[in-house]
Amino acid sequence: MDTSLHPNDAFAGFGKAARTAFMLERDYAHLNHGSYGATPVSVLAAQRVWQDRLELEPSRFMRREYKPAMRAAAEALAPRLGVEADGVVLVENVTQAVNAILRELQLPAGAGILITDQTYGAVRNAVRHNCKRNGWILRDVALPFPVASAEEILAAFKAALTPAPALVIIDHVTSPTALVMPLAEMAAAAREAGALVLVDGAHAPGMLDLDISQIPCDWYTGNCHKWMFAPKGSGFLWSAEARRDDMHPLAISHWYEEGYTVEFDYVGTRDASSMLCMPSVLAFMDAHGPARIRSHNHALVNDAADMLAAAWKTGRGAGPALTGSIAMVRLPDGLGTTLGDADALRNRLVDEFRVQIPINALTGTLWCRLSAQIYNEMGDYERLESAITKLAG
Repeated sequence: MDTSLHPNDAFAGFGKAARTAFMLERDYAHLNHGSYGATPVSVLAAQRVWQDRLELEPSRFMRREYKPAMRAAAEALAPRLGVEADGVVLVENVTQAVNAILRELQLPAGAGILITDQTYGAVRNAVRHNCKRNGWILRDVALPFPVASAEEILAAFKAALTPAPALVIIDHVTSPTALVMPLAEMAAAAREAGALVLVDGAHAPGMLDLDISQIPCDWYTGNCHKWMFAPKGSGFLWSAEARRDDMHPLAISHWYEEGYTVEFDYVGTRDASSMLCMPSVLAFMDAHGPARIRSHNHALVNDAADMLAAAWKTGRGAGPALTGSIAMVRLPDGLGTTLGDADALRNRLVDEFRVQIPINALTGTLWCRLSAQIYNEMGDYERLESAITKLAG
């Protein structure tokens, strides 16, 4: 597979110049990379090569080439996660991985499953469903927001570990509130209480300098189509060695009970090109420097959050120490308080001002969740500031 630099990727610096690497509509201020990502043209081209290989000779590809290619993609990704490839399997997304884990849990009726009030909605629903099926007890801990320090989060979490739950699910980066959790400390506390630990790392790969080997957990799952620039439908699941024999994909297929990686690598006929092009995904990141990308995004989102909070005379959800490439800023009063208000405002920003950004209803008011990616620059956030100021009257 050719992973050389694509002409669209030869941009000079980050910001507007980097938009040439993406298919994003040019007249939008796209401030929502965190939800679905944005895939570079070069990676989409590499994905198309895999699709063509499948269609040129489907039988040969599926019978002889598909499984080795899937394993090679997982092996390319594993070092970026700080783990060995034997523990890494590729899945479409975090929600799929979480459902697979919950289905295989052997816990007695009455076992406690601890999540937080900031757990991602799809994961929360998966937990609710499995608790109903198995007689488990769903427990929900409220985390502070806005929050000034990691110690506040850790204190609230530790208090919820009594009585000890059987399983704890921790977001590495929260979706509704854009907080980077003190994950290692939370996971260690849960382990000390005797709980299994599942980490929802949907936002972490590419956003943070991730080393799963330093996190005391049983499972870690993340998405590659958010901050790693992979095509949609590209994620991974890492399982600790002691958990692999009990793990099976949601779709039980031909290689049932033939091993953790073998089962997950082949779950039936599908277009897995979003995962197979992982070497091209990593090549794009390497061409521009993973650490440089993270540094740009972190600095830009924090500068933008400070600028907006000052302009609107409001506040932030957390400071830089708890921020990655996304941040929360409270909107001015008078724009609404409910989820319906949030949706209506978001639609107006898109339709009238060509600004795409999530709006959340929290703490009795509305907040916006900023994302920063290499194609963003301060002018994008100034455009948001102008639109909100006009709408707030």
